[in-house]
Amino acid sequence: MLRSYLPAIVFLLLGGGVGVAFAVLNAALGPRRAVAHKQDPYECGLPSEVQRGMRFGISFYLIAMLFILFDIEVVFLYPIAIELRAYGRYALAETVTFVVLLFVAFVYVWRRGALEWR
Repeated sequence: MLRSYLPAIVFLLLGGGVGVAFAVLNAALGPRRAVAHKQDPYECGLPSEVQRGMRFGISFYLIAMLFILFDIEVVFLYPIAIELRAYGRYALAETVTFVVLLFVAFVYVWRRGALEWR
């Protein structure tokens, strides 16, 4: 029983050892003084001016939720794509129906302006 877990245990030990080694080397060889300019937040090529109490607009959350929704829906196509011949024409018809409904939902969201960044 232990032999079947041996590769996973070795992999975990090696990964943990490399992580610990890099952390120790960083502490030993890394810079000792903090430079104020390097501690400033930096994002997308411009200095960030985000305040601690800044609130994001609802469009940010709406686009994020729609991305996750459509991304997760497409993941359901993978198992059928792998075993389509085993499932036959019924699975093909169901997959085409699913993709058409997904496309209709995407067009609806697009036409409603939910993908416009405001």
